[in-house]
Amino acid sequence: MPLLMLKDLPRYDCLIQAAERCPTLEPSACSAFLNLLRTGDDVFAVVDRYLSSRNITQGRFTVLMLLAKACDIPDGPAHPPTPATLADEAGVTRATMTGLIDTLEKDHLVAREPDPTDRRTIHVRLTEAGRAVLDAIVPDYFRQVAEILRPLSETERNHLVRLLQKIQASLPTNS
Repeated sequence: MPLLMLKDLPRYDCLIQAAERCPTLEPSACSAFLNLLRTGDDVFAVVDRYLSSRNITQGRFTVLMLLAKACDIPDGPAHPPTPATLADEAGVTRATMTGLIDTLEKDHLVAREPDPTDRRTIHVRLTEAGRAVLDAIVPDYFRQVAEILRPLSETERNHLVRLLQKIQASLPTNS
């Protein structure tokens, strides 16, 4: 579901008029914020359509990517990650991660394995089928990402990243 429920963003002159009634409204801040939300929603929709056409959700794709990353780290952890670790890395609740792992396991894309030294601990491993799904999806996924950002030069992309990081760093809930 989109974060911004407006079909059309307000014109800047309308924001200036609104600021006369509401002095705390800064037209340039409001315009930038609404455009940021609209762009995020639109980008999310493009990526979601791509993943949906490959019969996978954003959440499931994220879990597969996190597991692939864990497998590809040289001298990485001795064991695959736990569901709790995956939840933290994905920024979702443990209950949400359990549901994602359940569906991935049902489709044989991941496997749960007990820890050999601590039977209370479960690890999640990417299966060969899961790796094959990623291998089939990732190249076109990154082509989509490149296409989304094609209107920006590399300098503009780097500048955009710095600006977004500046906003992220100032957020009170940033962790």
